[in-house]
Amino acid sequence: MTKTKLNKISDLAELAGVSTATASRALAGSSLVNKKTRERIIELANEYDFKPNELARNLRLKRTLSIGVVLPLGHEIGQNFSDPFFITMLGHLADGLTARGYDLVLSRVLPTNTNWLDRIISSGRIDGIVIIGQSDQSEVIERVGRTYAPMVVWGTDVPGKSYCSVGSDNRKGGKMAAQYLIEKGRKNLIFLGNIHAPEFAERQQGFAEACREAGIDQARTLDVHLTPEAAYSALVTHFGEGDLPDGIVAASDIIAMSAIRALTERQLNVPEDVSVIGYDDVPLAQHTAPALTTIRQDLLKGAELLIDLLFKRLAGEKTGSVVIEPELIQRGSA
Repeated sequence: MTKTKLNKISDLAELAGVSTATASRALAGSSLVNKKTRERIIELANEYDFKPNELARNLRLKRTLSIGVVLPLGHEIGQNFSDPFFITMLGHLADGLTARGYDLVLSRVLPTNTNWLDRIISSGRIDGIVIIGQSDQSEVIERVGRTYAPMVVWGTDVPGKSYCSVGSDNRKGGKMAAQYLIEKGRKNLIFLGNIHAPEFAERQQGFAEACREAGIDQARTLDVHLTPEAAYSALVTHFGEGDLPDGIVAASDIIAMSAIRALTERQLNVPEDVSVIGYDDVPLAQHTAPALTTIRQDLLKGAELLIDLLFKRLAGEKTGSVVIEPELIQRGSA
């Protein structure tokens, strides 16, 4: 027998034998509700096809005091929270949100359909959202940004976009890295990175532009995953085929570190034989051997801007996007 669908939170509360407030808190994941009771209410909601977005519409009278921080990884499903870039950015965001009396609700998303962002927003668990990177989900983010105001994205400043973003000038950063290597006399250059993400595509475009302007025809791009072992494995194979550059611009510090490891195992010296430049300047970059020359994105400033702009949008203000200037940090690898 098909069960009648529940459309009201009060009906769900009555079925569960709890107050409407308790049912609302349970579906929002509140720790104020006993775990057993919370699980029973969620089970009933699923059984009677009660949709969380119904709850979201009824909860707007009160703040959850939580901000969603989402990592969409459609372009790189193997990447984890343990990635140094994510750890650094999440740490700054957590500190900033805590200082404002808010909790951080973290989600790592491997998109399987185009509704993943709608589900997070309509869950009733958050007051606003910070998205770390557009990944290959630009269309989803653009669509949601047209109607959902309290959302800020760390990523590339896409012309004409509907949402507010914060990020470094990725094209300029990629160009700076290539120009530095060219000034050092390097002519056989390669860019390493997964260019299916807008940020990395912009870095590659800046790299290619600098090479064209310098008349370098041997500039190449190798599509490399962002996880350390995957990047290392791909580079061991590539270098083993005899394609050895004299200069490398990597889309991230992790890829740059993997490149140094692969080159060292081939008895090549960095920077004497091959100069290597990373991107991000994560804390680990200065502790590699040799210490990593890199393009710095000021992640602390970026996190502060993300939070500031999000709270302005929560207050009903209209905000523009912010582009942060990249900075070349010279160390031992180039």
